[in-house]
Amino acid sequence: MKKRVLITGATGFVGYHLIQAALDNNLEVYVSVRRQSIVAHLADFAVNYVELDFESIGHMKHHIEEKKYNYIIHAAATTKAKNREAYFHINAIYTRNFAIAASTATHKIEKFVFVSSLAARGPLLGQHDAISLSNPVTDYGRSKALAETYLSQLKNLPLIVFRPTAVYGPREKDIFILIKAINSGLEFHIGTQQQPLTFIHVTDLAEAILKVLKSDLVYKTYHISDGEIYNRFSLAEYTRLALKKKTLVVKVPSAIIKGLAWGLEHTYKVFNKVPTLNVDKIKELTASSWACSIDSLQNDIGFKPKYQLEGGIKETITWYKENNWL
Repeated sequence: MKKRVLITGATGFVGYHLIQAALDNNLEVYVSVRRQSIVAHLADFAVNYVELDFESIGHMKHHIEEKKYNYIIHAAATTKAKNREAYFHINAIYTRNFAIAASTATHKIEKFVFVSSLAARGPLLGQHDAISLSNPVTDYGRSKALAETYLSQLKNLPLIVFRPTAVYGPREKDIFILIKAINSGLEFHIGTQQQPLTFIHVTDLAEAILKVLKSDLVYKTYHISDGEIYNRFSLAEYTRLALKKKTLVVKVPSAIIKGLAWGLEHTYKVFNKVPTLNVDKIKELTASSWACSIDSLQNDIGFKPKYQLEGGIKETITWYKENNWL
């Protein structure tokens, strides 16, 4: 009999690849979707759809007891919200409610994996990369950090936390904006400061999560990247090479881009929307360092990423072209 996994955030970029990895690992997959969710891109997957009420601990507790999941991967989150309260409600309160339901249900799950973010740690200060470091610079990062705090206080929750750095790969939409710009011949850079960066291909992230699911590990938090540290121009360089493009390089002063983001954010408020280029996003893009260590993950599960940035971007761009995104 196959073991069951419940995946939240399944209609998103990371969620899609988590489903794929779970099915490849011979799991019976349940995915949490909202009534208005677009699921056409999941049509080829043999999955079961469920709807959870994240406002109701009792509802979710009953659901877990009924379905008897072996594993839960909580990847649902918002990366763009209208205000601090919305970030905290969706990313922290909903996560807390879900975890309370899982930890108090009469059916005991084997693993609860929370997909957090390196933003919960914040930019690296000096060379210190302790898991306990908490210096989030955005409301998104603070909401993820608060969610981690809530989960750490729960007893009887077999918790694993993943803090991925910038995730890229087929179906990703934010880094894709940069790729589209370079494809059109334009290359933008913000400011002039040095900025160590890290990346993780979504396939490597999903496979690491599935490997931890089947391990005996609990009560662990892991940073995850491909193990390399890149400079602020690496992503654009590898994208140009993959696209075989020459670009006009535009260096935008930080002050100007911050002002633009502020203006866009206030303009979009009129339409009750949040722009992709917002104040929180600029804080992440201009942070001093997103370096991180994967030593713990390598030691505990023998994590060996298949993709480094150059090859991963090349494969990703091939997917964009084949699927008419470019």
